[in-house]
Amino acid sequence: MADAIIINGLKVFAHHGVLPEEKQQGQLFYLDIELFTDLSLPCLSDNVEHTVNYDEVCTLAERLMTERKYDLIERAAQVVCDGILEAFPQVSEVEVTLRKPHAPVKCEIAYAAVRIRRGRGQA
Repeated sequence: MADAIIINGLKVFAHHGVLPEEKQQGQLFYLDIELFTDLSLPCLSDNVEHTVNYDEVCTLAERLMTERKYDLIERAAQVVCDGILEAFPQVSEVEVTLRKPHAPVKCEIAYAAVRIRRGRGQA
């Protein structure tokens, strides 16, 4: 599928991390979300009902990132992928990059991140 809707830099304050202080204090995370779907109909119709509403995707991703605390950003990214695939049946695949700019590492880094791509029927 060549068509995609891309959301870059969704900023979410959440409480994920292995360290107790990460779960207690929280920190900013950034998500890039790519939704693979056929955009032929919305390209012709110019009707939001025929596409994936990216405001709804952002709202869902933010809710999924904040309603629970995870040790690993891998798990948080998987939960976002699963939620999007469940909520938006027209999405055949989703790719989520979850960046953690304030990862507690001893070296100076811009961020730590994971990228997960899932399609229907994949775990």
